[in-house]
Amino acid sequence: MWTHRASVGHRLVSSQRSGDRQRLRGLHRHGVADPRERFGDLHGGACGGVGGPLKRVGIITWHPTARNVLLSAGCDNVIMIWNVGTGEALITLEDMHPDVIFSACWNRNGSLICTACKDKKVRVIDPRKEEIVAEKDKAHEGARPMRAIFLSDGNVFTTGFSRMSERQLALWNPQNMEEPISVHEMDTSNGVLLPFYDPDTNVVYLCGKGDSSIRYFEITDEAPYVHYLNTFTTKEPQRGMGYMPKRGLDVNKCEIARFYKLHERKCEPIIMTVPRKSDLFQDDLYPDTAGPDCDLEAEDWFEGKNSNPVLISLKDGYIPAKNRDLKVVKKNILDNKPKPSKNAENNAAAPATKTASATASVKGEAKLDEVLKEIKSLRELVSCQEKRIAKLEEQLSQMDV
Repeated sequence: MWTHRASVGHRLVSSQRSGDRQRLRGLHRHGVADPRERFGDLHGGACGGVGGPLKRVGIITWHPTARNVLLSAGCDNVIMIWNVGTGEALITLEDMHPDVIFSACWNRNGSLICTACKDKKVRVIDPRKEEIVAEKDKAHEGARPMRAIFLSDGNVFTTGFSRMSERQLALWNPQNMEEPISVHEMDTSNGVLLPFYDPDTNVVYLCGKGDSSIRYFEITDEAPYVHYLNTFTTKEPQRGMGYMPKRGLDVNKCEIARFYKLHERKCEPIIMTVPRKSDLFQDDLYPDTAGPDCDLEAEDWFEGKNSNPVLISLKDGYIPAKNRDLKVVKKNILDNKPKPSKNAENNAAAPATKTASATASVKGEAKLDEVLKEIKSLRELVSCQEKRIAKLEEQLSQMDV
């Protein structure tokens, strides 16, 4: 049975299946990757040594702020960072993980990565210096897999299991990982909790494998730091989950998150919205978010430069509702089209040698002249009628006398 992994970058899709190399394919303007168009394949450590057996790649993730930088981690417990523009692995992190790597995540500006390993350690790594900045042993004491992600403020959010097999979530400060900032016990289900993070609203969505629900929490600076918000429940248990980037959401429907749930029969979209009476753009729901452009090239990042994400406004994707279209109720005087004069008919019969724009301009001026003439004639008619009425009133007054 094949196991597939895929990660979408700014213009490329990186995909891998067990027993195969990583493949790079182009992403077109409508978001469809052409399977026939391949930019190249990546070989090496995390995909199996050159000339040696291929091993399964379990993690692939693009750098958040540098173009064409890709991280991969495989069953050989090695993390490799690639310049996909040249197809070279420029950083290889060996001997840092003695066992299977469960997850790997970049921080906000892509200067650090955090990993969760089967040895129950959470590590914060500087990949360019190839050194471990911080680590926590037994972040979760249970034997089941953990997950770890960076938050936008630099803290680390983890999910795992307690010694009594209770599912846990925890918040850590990488500057001091002796004790967690916050720990929450959830339930005794055995499904691994997959965290999905929205840095714009500081909301973490937790999807458990085998669960039929999605829980979401808000991260704040005030105790208890991790605040439970709500639970979304469906009928079918989920086997996997995908998460749509913020700029792919429908702001007209106040959509704040969209998941793609994989279950036994199909891949089902799950849309989360915030009900609002107004159909105007909701600034509080959509602060500026990370866009598709990057400040750094791969070479700049490998040389040691850092950059924050380039933010864009989602208001550009906002389309006003149709029922807000302006409708003119009062009759427009320009709708009264007078009969064309003989001169106009003669002009219409002339050879069409002018450009379309010039013709439209001439027609517009002719119509305007005709309207002005009609207004002038109406004024003269009104003036004449006023004089006649005044004369009749004078005659009527003389008869009364």
